[in-house]
Amino acid sequence: MSRRSGARDLLALLLVATVGLGGALAYAVVAIVRQGDLDESRPADAIVVLGAAQYDGVPSAVFASRLQHAVELYHQGIAGILVVTGGKQPGDRFTEADTARTYAVAHGVPKSAILAENKGRNTLESLQAVGALLRARHLTSAVFVSDRTHMLRVLRMATDQGLVAWGSPTPDSPTDLDAAVRIRAIAHELAGLAVYFIGGAQLVEDTAVTGSP
Repeated sequence: MSRRSGARDLLALLLVATVGLGGALAYAVVAIVRQGDLDESRPADAIVVLGAAQYDGVPSAVFASRLQHAVELYHQGIAGILVVTGGKQPGDRFTEADTARTYAVAHGVPKSAILAENKGRNTLESLQAVGALLRARHLTSAVFVSDRTHMLRVLRMATDQGLVAWGSPTPDSPTDLDAAVRIRAIAHELAGLAVYFIGGAQLVEDTAVTGSP
């Protein structure tokens, strides 16, 4: 094989790989957007709201929109249990779950109806803990509340925890009000999905089976 022929073959291989990667990314973007446009809310064992930033016990705008939607689902009778999630950053006085619980109680959800996961530092850790929390109570289905762009990853992780999972995205999240912010959120989800599929799925499977951290 000549040096020129080898270079052509390498260039062709790189072109095929680039086209393939571009197609995979386009498919993932479509899947993220499509899932985010679906409201699958229906009667379930629990409603789970994913945590977000809080400031000394006050939810950020993104977190408040999630909480408002989750509380509305609770009052609609979607489920009798509301699960709040999220740990805290170093130096914080409150966890995201603490902040969510306070918000929910202030908006008419009884304390007895609220379960909390207050250790998770990211989506995967929170959903691992939620899976264990629900399985321990023989609860098998949940409606998950988060931002539109977050729903595909949340539902995949929840399903890998053995839960029957439906999504009800926040309809008025600040992440949807600005095109640039939404694009950044989609890029973040593409990276999150890639990391999860490379290593996270096996970690979740091991945790679900053995109960190890």
